Amino acid sequence: MISSEEVPKDTAAWIFQVWASFALSTGVTAIGIAYLPVDAWIRAFLGMGLLFSVGSSLSLAKTLRDNHESRRLRNRLSEAKAEKIIRDFELADGTRAAAA
Repeated sequence: MISSEEVPKDTAAWIFQVWASFALSTGVTAIGIAYLPVDAWIRAFLGMGLLFSVGSSLSLAKTLRDNHESRRLRNRLSEAKAEKIIRDFELADGTRAAAA
C-alpha cells in the first residue's frame, strides 16, 4: 500500500502560480479582445476562439493525466502479479525441498 509520504504533491506556491498564470493570461487576453478596435462580431468570434482554446486545453490536460494514472495503475498491477507468481514459486519450491 502506498503511504501518504510516497504520493508526490504539488506545493502551495506552485498551485498558486498555476492558477494565477491561468487567470492572468485568460483575463488579459479577454480584456485585449474587448478593447480591440474592430466590429463587435469580430470581438465575439475572437472571444469564442478564446473560450474554445481554454476548454480544449483543460480537456487535453485531463486526458493526459488520466492516461498517465492508468499506466501507473497497470504497472502496479503487473508488479503485484509478478510478485505473487514469484512468491508462489518460492513457496512451492520450499515445500518440494522439505518433502525430499
